[in-house]
Amino acid sequence: MQKRKIPMRKCVASNEMHPKKNLLRVVRTKEGEVFVDLTGKKSGRGAYISKVTENILQAKKKHILDRHLDIKVPDEIYDEMIRYVEREKLFHDQK
Repeated sequence: MQKRKIPMRKCVASNEMHPKKNLLRVVRTKEGEVFVDLTGKKSGRGAYISKVTENILQAKKKHILDRHLDIKVPDEIYDEMIRYVEREKLFHDQK
């Protein structure tokens, strides 16, 4: 049986390579809309950030996603990512 290649992406906050499934993708569409892409397949300019609260807060503080997506990313996007990470953490802790 042949091993499958795991797609790797770089976290924009920590500059570390991680499997794509372990990262959140933030997308900017051609219309200028910014949102969190949980599927990882939406069209548009994307930036990946690891599912670590500290990295999300660092990206917010230093406006890292703003630079990568060439648009002002609203605070609600960062809040949504933090809520998602916290929910996922609670879900894994219950197992």
